[in-house]
Amino acid sequence: MTDSPPRWALAEDADGWWHAAPLTSPRPPGAEPLRLRVRDPAEAVRVAPAGTRWVWRSTAAVYPRLLTAGVAIDRCYDIENTELLLLRHEGRFGKPRSATAAWARLNGTAVPQDPRPRPAEPKTQDSLFDPQPAPVPLNALIAVYNDQAKRHDATAHPDRMRLLTAAESAAFLVATEMHHCGLPWRADVHRALLTELLGQRYAGGGEPRRLAELADRISAAFGRRVRPELPADVIKAFAEAGIKLKSTRRWEIQDVDHPAVAPLLEYKKLYRIYTAHGWSWLADWVHDGRFRPEFIPGGTLTGRWVTNGGGALQIPKVIRRAVVADPGWRLVVADADQMEPRVLAAISRDPAFMEVAGRPEDLYTAISRQGFSGDRDMAKLAVLGAVYGQTSGDGLKNLAALRRRFPQAVAYVDDAAKAGEEGRLVRTWLGRTCPPPVDAAEDGEAGIPQDRDDGWTPSYASTNTRARGRFTRNFVVQGSAADWALLLLAALRQALAAAGMRAELVFFQHDEVIVHCPAEEAEAVAEAIRAAGDRAGRIAFGETPVRFPFTTAIVECYADAK
Repeated sequence: MTDSPPRWALAEDADGWWHAAPLTSPRPPGAEPLRLRVRDPAEAVRVAPAGTRWVWRSTAAVYPRLLTAGVAIDRCYDIENTELLLLRHEGRFGKPRSATAAWARLNGTAVPQDPRPRPAEPKTQDSLFDPQPAPVPLNALIAVYNDQAKRHDATAHPDRMRLLTAAESAAFLVATEMHHCGLPWRADVHRALLTELLGQRYAGGGEPRRLAELADRISAAFGRRVRPELPADVIKAFAEAGIKLKSTRRWEIQDVDHPAVAPLLEYKKLYRIYTAHGWSWLADWVHDGRFRPEFIPGGTLTGRWVTNGGGALQIPKVIRRAVVADPGWRLVVADADQMEPRVLAAISRDPAFMEVAGRPEDLYTAISRQGFSGDRDMAKLAVLGAVYGQTSGDGLKNLAALRRRFPQAVAYVDDAAKAGEEGRLVRTWLGRTCPPPVDAAEDGEAGIPQDRDDGWTPSYASTNTRARGRFTRNFVVQGSAADWALLLLAALRQALAAAGMRAELVFFQHDEVIVHCPAEEAEAVAEAIRAAGDRAGRIAFGETPVRFPFTTAIVECYADAK
């Protein structure tokens, strides 16, 4: 990730021809520059030197076609994702980020709006068949690439920003490969599980037997027919019983003294499985023994990934019983331990916090001996309170104790909160930028799909300055952790390929990675993950005492990993 491989640009024209040209290869004086014109982009890849970094409009528009042709690449530079990161860094939120828009800005012509994001739908074919924006000529693509290189130089930390754009480009390769490989999924196990949990389905549709029985019990408890899947109907029924509720969330109803509560809680749990991962989901999303969601790196403002449909990042533990390795293969499931506090130690450069984060033991246990009388839970609450902004009640007392022991770490997030409250731009360690507090700054900008998982994101534009401060306090940590995770994936992908393994990266979310591999490779894969975590830490944050350990399980079934 740190050397300078040859670079080639690749673009498609309006007639379906692909054009490629080297950007860095030397040629004899007076020689014409090499240019290829081919029908299949895989032909260009086969001609280029091994290890070439491909510069193209969008990984999603090109790489699925290459994988379908049996061609994988080592590196790429994604023009459109880089444009998005640079625009945000420059404070130009909401501006179109397509290669066509970047070319128009460069030439002072009318800038087209980005295409509307396509709705989430089951993926029965690769994204190369999806509608695509107008092609960008090869010369225009190269011009945009050269302009982006200059804009990298103009950022506050050019080397870090280049690292961020390179890492996220690599992440798009990983995401495309994960979609191509798919997560192993046993449809027969899933069906049996649904029958076990929900009961048999009735002919002609309708809810399965178990849900129907629970609905009858709920209605009987209220003395009238109630539709438990409709919150308004449930709230009305409770009101008629003299109980006022604002919602039907578990935390609000679980302590209510009423005979409908127990069956209602059970119904809500099972109904979620029925609607999110039931028989219809299985028919739509699982084919040929694989679940293939469309992963989107950087889908939230903090850089965390999302998926476009399929709910891949919210697979309930009970449903994970259907995620089973192929015969003779294993799943290596690795969770980064206390990732965000370790990242805070690295980015704050707090000597005491870095020393604690470098010890070979549980981080919260180590911190608990630094002013919390060995109380691990209290130490954890203090750290999470500093990151997420709990500064009242016991949180305030715990934060004060943390500040005495680790003043630079707490000051780092305090400064980010203050900057957010004052409406200033806040950045992660590598340069990902939080937007200013303006209404709808990002509406439609990044095509963020339905599976959003970043609970802090909606408050970034809040007119409440304290709410924005809480978001920016968390943003610098969570976003920097997401940046580290990109480097982890890139390093792991390189390591698996360099070792000639058959192992496949098949799943990633926040701080967890899953590799599907032959049983004999499992131990080597676990070691590769550990080494990739350390390498990502050094590349992102330099030589610090901080370490990024993993809890790793080698299992046949995903549900057995935790």
